[in-house]
Amino acid sequence: MNTTLIEKARTLTEALPYIKRWSGRTVVIKYGGNAMQDPGRIRSFVGDVVLMHHIGIRPVIVHGAGPQISEMLSRLQHETRFVDGYRVTGEAELDVVRMVLQKTNKELVSLVNGHGDLAVGISGEDGNLIRARRMSAPSGADLGLVGVVERVDPRVLNELLAAGFLPVVAPMGLDPDGQALNINADLTAGAVAAALGAAKLVYLTDVEGLYEDLSDAGSVLSRVGTAQLRELLAGGSLSAGMIPKVTSCVEAVEAGVERAHILDGRVEHALLLEIFTDRGVGTMVEAS
Repeated sequence: MNTTLIEKARTLTEALPYIKRWSGRTVVIKYGGNAMQDPGRIRSFVGDVVLMHHIGIRPVIVHGAGPQISEMLSRLQHETRFVDGYRVTGEAELDVVRMVLQKTNKELVSLVNGHGDLAVGISGEDGNLIRARRMSAPSGADLGLVGVVERVDPRVLNELLAAGFLPVVAPMGLDPDGQALNINADLTAGAVAAALGAAKLVYLTDVEGLYEDLSDAGSVLSRVGTAQLRELLAGGSLSAGMIPKVTSCVEAVEAGVERAHILDGRVEHALLLEIFTDRGVGTMVEAS
């Protein structure tokens, strides 16, 4: 008997209890702009999400487009300015942000729909999905048209999920006056997961997971509680790019999301390995 076939059968058997556990549950996946720069990696990710959909899990994708926005601004010879890790967004920058997010959203939708009539693209502006208010940088600096989520109205997403569709969400929001705001995709994903009562919130990143010590490559935390994460946030030892992810993980889990995960999206099928195997990969966040 072919040992490779036997190993494949064992993998399927190992996945069965996880399929039963998560079938019918909602999983919110934040897919970052950095991960979308490799066409092969994008196709692999889309295939994994479509597989999850077909076995009964209800995926919701929230995407970013940071590198793509910076590239477009550079092509337009427009300087990009960041304060405390946030992009300063004036009216000109907002036009570019909306354009690039729309393009990115439709590219993901098209790839998913290559597997069938599955995906629907939506912005946080649609149906007042995301209500937001303007935010300042942690240092107090004015960021312009940058928002922080105040409320997510899950009705549109729930209707799409109930109809068997796979929502793909662009991280924009509206303030009470109808002004569009650029919102960090990590924070958007956490707020969406909390509003949907998701079983899991997953961040696909370009690192192995969450490091307890940034200078020690072997200090990846495989499992961590929200209390320890609050200590890390207060201690100032996290990288600027990791702070929104960790903040969102803590807030989502404390709001009722069962588990949050920070995974290395460079690993092929990292999403499936985390959800459907005993060992998993990356960092898992639980309430503590």
